[in-house]
Amino acid sequence: MSPRADGRRHTPADFYHERTNFDFTGRPWRWAIVSGTFLLIAVVAMFTRGLNLGIDFEGGTSWQVPVEGKSASVGDVRDLVEGLGVSDARVLVLEGDSGQSVRVQSKEVNPAVEDRITDALAQYGNATRGEVSVNTVGPTFGDQVRDNAIRALIVFFVVVALYLAFRFEWKMAVAAIVAVAHDIVITVGVYALTGFEVTPATVVAFLTILGFSMYDTVVVFDKVKENEATLGTVRGDTYSKMANRSTNQVLMRSLSTSLVAVLPVASLLFVGAGLFGALVLRDFALALFVGILTGAYSSIFVAVPLLAWWKEREPRYRALRERSEEQLARAGARVEAPIGEPEPAPEPEPEPEPAAARVPTAPTPPRPPSPRPAAGPPPARAPRPRQQRRRKRR
Repeated sequence: MSPRADGRRHTPADFYHERTNFDFTGRPWRWAIVSGTFLLIAVVAMFTRGLNLGIDFEGGTSWQVPVEGKSASVGDVRDLVEGLGVSDARVLVLEGDSGQSVRVQSKEVNPAVEDRITDALAQYGNATRGEVSVNTVGPTFGDQVRDNAIRALIVFFVVVALYLAFRFEWKMAVAAIVAVAHDIVITVGVYALTGFEVTPATVVAFLTILGFSMYDTVVVFDKVKENEATLGTVRGDTYSKMANRSTNQVLMRSLSTSLVAVLPVASLLFVGAGLFGALVLRDFALALFVGILTGAYSSIFVAVPLLAWWKEREPRYRALRERSEEQLARAGARVEAPIGEPEPAPEPEPEPEPAAARVPTAPTPPRPPSPRPAAGPPPARAPRPRQQRRRKRR
């Protein structure tokens, strides 16, 4: 990052008055390394740990029972259901205001096995059979939910790409889509790392964060499009420098929007889910929280550097960069020379005359000293007319 134009460090007032001078496009490889590291971690987590898909996506049967009088154990519950013939069950211990509860999810089982597991969980949690909630979803319905979620994401991408291509240009649309895809992969990777369940509420949160990330990117691109008319009016200006200048001009707006959006989401995640045990809010708020943070990052550090790198490959902007480099080189040469004076050309050294051409000359005799006048009293000056008249009157 760069200091201000006058060489001093940035202050909070610089952010407020939009006087920042950070270098977002000067070294795009830095942001590529940061984004690539997070993307690699997310992809590895998705392929190694996988996603904890909810019953609405995979289909099957789930049981949830409150536990009273003891601390619930995942291992004990898994051993319990495996003894009843369910070996692929997912067991999760939930914390809430009313205490602990256990959720068991497995593939769809026959009614007899379902009843045996219901009775066993009720006995384990010291609860009645009526307190055990059972939910069964067929595989066909799960496939429909998954297909509808994928279809919604595809439609979102197509509509947004068409709008951005119509509003700005197709290169901006591609850069914005890449930034949004960056946000989705990282958010999905967080779900794979944490093991949080992916539910239909999570898909809704994905669509929400996509809209927010796209809004932040459109704000930055709108300023870049507005400043394209100023290209060439500043000495040494290029498309990358113009895009960097535009990003600094809307930096405070982007940070303020992200902060205002992330504060209520953080309250949902840490207060609603953490303190009050609202698990539905947790699944929804985690996707929003991660998505808003990554969206604020990608709109500045992914979309803008990618657009600037791509536009610099166009012939007119490449020619502008070459011309700007020549202008800066000439300006640097003038600064090295004295101000207002051309650099003096070095004088050639006189060549020595050959010995044959040299003619000896006689020494010049010294000049005799001029005679000085004899010393005597200085000559008297003639009196002025006014003094003569005064003497006559006397």
